[in-house]
Amino acid sequence: MYVGIDVGTSIVKAAAFDGTGRELAVEARPVRLDLHGGRVEQDMEEVYGAVVSVLDELTARVAEPVELAGLTGQGDGVWLVDADGRPVRAAASWMDGRAHELLDRWLADGTFEAVFRRTGSAMFPGCPGPLLAWLDRHEPKSLDAAAAAVYCKDMVFQRLTGAARVTTDVSDASMPFLDPRTRTYDEGVLELLGLAHRRDLLAPVADPIAVGRTRGEGLPPGVPVTNGPYDLPASALGAGVTSPGDGLLIVGTCLAALVATTDLDLSGEPAGLYISTDRPGHRLRALPAMVGTAALDWVLSTTGVRHEEVDGLLAETPPGAHGVRVLPYFAPSGERAPFVDPHLRAELTGVCLESTRADLVRAVCEGIGYAARHCLEAAGLTGSLAVCGGGTRSPAWMRLLADVLGRPLRVVEGEVGARGAVLAAAERHGVPLDAPAWTRPTTIVEPDARRAAYYAEGYAEHLDRLTQARGRGGRERAAGSRTAGPFG
Repeated sequence: MYVGIDVGTSIVKAAAFDGTGRELAVEARPVRLDLHGGRVEQDMEEVYGAVVSVLDELTARVAEPVELAGLTGQGDGVWLVDADGRPVRAAASWMDGRAHELLDRWLADGTFEAVFRRTGSAMFPGCPGPLLAWLDRHEPKSLDAAAAAVYCKDMVFQRLTGAARVTTDVSDASMPFLDPRTRTYDEGVLELLGLAHRRDLLAPVADPIAVGRTRGEGLPPGVPVTNGPYDLPASALGAGVTSPGDGLLIVGTCLAALVATTDLDLSGEPAGLYISTDRPGHRLRALPAMVGTAALDWVLSTTGVRHEEVDGLLAETPPGAHGVRVLPYFAPSGERAPFVDPHLRAELTGVCLESTRADLVRAVCEGIGYAARHCLEAAGLTGSLAVCGGGTRSPAWMRLLADVLGRPLRVVEGEVGARGAVLAAAERHGVPLDAPAWTRPTTIVEPDARRAAYYAEGYAEHLDRLTQARGRGGRERAAGSRTAGPFG
């Protein structure tokens, strides 16, 4: 039995697989996000406790001995730990928006672009650069008390294995401090962000990924376990996206577009990032938009619709949702892909007294599809496209998405991130697994030519509305800057 552990933003999962890649069992437990005033934090002890619980439940259900385990999890954010991997304060999530004013300053003075030109990382408020700089200014004692500023899976790995020293991997380190050419930290970026004096907080990069053995919490003592890659590149592995030009769309809480590449193009509009992988010279061009299924969840909760009603509602209203349109930029920290705009917000237009819940649901699903197309085009998709994530549970949404994207979808269901974590662990330990069998798609969804042509026009309109929205936001910020007092 092989076990993949995926420490997600809102759900922690553990999945068991047999040697052929068949999913034997999955255990999951939700974890809380604490939202207050633009800040989004998580209790590290709750997160680690959820990992141990799902592993206990999984191994109780499936009696086979565990041969190997792989760990993945959410990226970005700041997880401050002491030398034993214990929390110094609550973790600041990748969804956190407190550093947006600092990012505004870096966007204006050229720091943001300078970092992108060095590392291929377009910072956003919830990535470690802005968050560490904010903490250094407002909570320096927290940084003083920490042994390391790590990522979610790194904290879990140290606790599971009892490792004497916390490390990270090249994928998590890619945002925003890693030089993708040397695969080491760029000291110049630390200086640009005013963090050179906090250099010791960056965990050493284990290249290839770190290995250890469990100490008996959740899994029996002595099980080999690996740390990484984080959830985006792990999902690419789990979906079989390894050939240059092939892509993956993760329709989850975050809407992430990934394209495999051997190129490194640091020109153009700074956005997204290049994620280094365990294979030197092989990268993922990643454009992870802030909000995916979370936008649909908001509409469902606001209108009182249950998830199981979505497919039926999508059938009730035609493409175009009777004129209702949604720009799906719902994150409190704005958008980060395929552009960076910390102040962009969602827009709902075309609503009248005749609009229905079905119109709203279809409009947000179409809007998410347009945002996905924007990201995939910017990422350089030229090959096949795999799709995974919670959104794949809706067949009607997948058909709509194929039409909006105008291309076939290789739908890969199940715990794709956990599957990728196992494949990474197997490669690291030299365990021969049949990767094509492990990553075979569940189904292939073909687009309808007539609807695809309709949505091609809708996509052009979406881009026009987005340009107008960003222009309005810029004018409003400029007007505000002229009239604001000393405290904003």
